[in-house]
Amino acid sequence: TLHYRNYIILLSTFNLRNIISLSSCCHEHSRFVTDGRVFVWPSIQQVQRLPANVMTLSVENLKAHSYDGVQVSVMSIVEVKICKTVPDMLRRAAENCLGKTEEKIGNMLREIIQAQQRAIIGAMNIEEIYLDRKKFSMAVFEQASSDVYKMGFQLISLKVANVLDVDRYFLAHEGTQN
Repeated sequence: TLHYRNYIILLSTFNLRNIISLSSCCHEHSRFVTDGRVFVWPSIQQVQRLPANVMTLSVENLKAHSYDGVQVSVMSIVEVKICKTVPDMLRRAAENCLGKTEEKIGNMLREIIQAQQRAIIGAMNIEEIYLDRKKFSMAVFEQASSDVYKMGFQLISLKVANVLDVDRYFLAHEGTQN
């Protein structure tokens, strides 16, 4: 805190894992600071933080039905972050996430990606999902990327960690395949 004449100025520092949203009664839009420190006028300006670090989320779809009706459980690991270099995305992330904990933000993103993953499961047959995981993960990545982008986030990676044939489709059809 610095004292300048009869005014108190607060020098707010923060680590690089946060993005600062600085708003005041004098400006229509918030100002975003992504690099280390900012001067804050107490009672005039309000400081809020957004997580700038990469969030790793586990996305599970249990007993989802593939296109051919076979139940499959899929677990994926995704990495997402706020794209702080694009002002429009930063503004969208702030609109959607200011005032929320990192856990709530993660849950919101997980639900979006989970819905897209379930939709792709329903659009592909069991052989495509189970045997061509790259095709499956690319389809989920493309669909989920556009949705998280609209929220102000960037989907960095999506890796299908596990695909479980709940109905044991492959075990039942093992003897009939040549």
